[in-house]
Amino acid sequence: MMKPALKTSVSLLLLALGSGAMAQELVVKIGHVGPTSGAIAHLGKDNELGARMAVEELNAKGVTIGGKKAKFELLAEDDAGDPKQGTAAAQKLADAKVNGVVGHLNSGTSIPASKVYSDAGIPQISPSATNPKFTRNGYKTTFRVVADDVHLGGTLGKYAVTTLKGKSIAVIDDRTAYGQGVADEFEKGVKAAGGKVVGREFTSDKATDFTAILTSLKAKKPDVVFFGGMDAVAGPMLRQMKQLGIDAKFMGGDGICTGELPKLSAGTMADGQVVCAEAGGVEGESKKSLDEFKTKFKAKYKVDVQIYAPYVYDAVNVMVAAMVKAGSAEPAKYLPVLAKTEGYKGVTGTIAFDNKGDIKNGALTLFTYKGGAREQIAVVR
Repeated sequence: MMKPALKTSVSLLLLALGSGAMAQELVVKIGHVGPTSGAIAHLGKDNELGARMAVEELNAKGVTIGGKKAKFELLAEDDAGDPKQGTAAAQKLADAKVNGVVGHLNSGTSIPASKVYSDAGIPQISPSATNPKFTRNGYKTTFRVVADDVHLGGTLGKYAVTTLKGKSIAVIDDRTAYGQGVADEFEKGVKAAGGKVVGREFTSDKATDFTAILTSLKAKKPDVVFFGGMDAVAGPMLRQMKQLGIDAKFMGGDGICTGELPKLSAGTMADGQVVCAEAGGVEGESKKSLDEFKTKFKAKYKVDVQIYAPYVYDAVNVMVAAMVKAGSAEPAKYLPVLAKTEGYKGVTGTIAFDNKGDIKNGALTLFTYKGGAREQIAVVR
């Protein structure tokens, strides 16, 4: 039988060894914010799953930061796509002293939240906010892994005139930072390509009845209608265009370019009627990585990728790669390394940031829909 004094010594030794092992484990908290409730919850949940997949894989790999084994924890918040709720969620994550944040999904929530993260010195990478203002406030903590609306809207505007041969183009936006921003850039792109905008109308991101604005536009006989907003509004708008007999091409940015759009439009879309662009895009060898990611995602979560999950996945991994390189998960120490990211090979392509935190040489992918399924037209830069 062990003597009491010896038993105490062994217990203390085991305790010391245990606490030493614990001291070698570094807990890294990654925040994620997206609209996991409300009309675009399907997009917010898609984003959150992308973050979960990255965190689970990193934990399974056993990543070491500054000689310590890192244990990653995901702190997920819902902003419901609402700017006020977005800043509240940001403050909550700042108070929890997260090491970094991936989000938010919408420009309207990402822009006000970026000040909260900047004040707290916490790096923020949005996987999907495309309004140019997001990276124009001079915050050193703000990054995005997708091309902005100047590129996206302008490219779609030119495409409407030069490829779709639109003669009379109507523009509608939902008055959000994203919707209005992308519609403004589309209009500029149309005019720069020598096209004519015959009407500009607006609705809201909560609206369901568009009869008045569509009737007003119908009188102008548009051959292309552009909508700046999300799929939850675009679907019913397409249904009502059909009811009113507006036989026009329908265009939009990444907000409408989802797998859900055919369902939301209740099967009223004609083949090739909708042309939309997603910020991001891969070709050649990179396409293989993205396809593999989508297969793995479907097998794990039993749902298809909507749009941004791969960008969230890459954003988490880019952030962690900077921590590993810096040998620290402390925001002040890894932030300068993150800002200098060059040539990171992600599933969405190669990631490098410019001095504003924008992705360099961002790609766009143009899509249409045939037989209720999304079909790629081309990748443009």
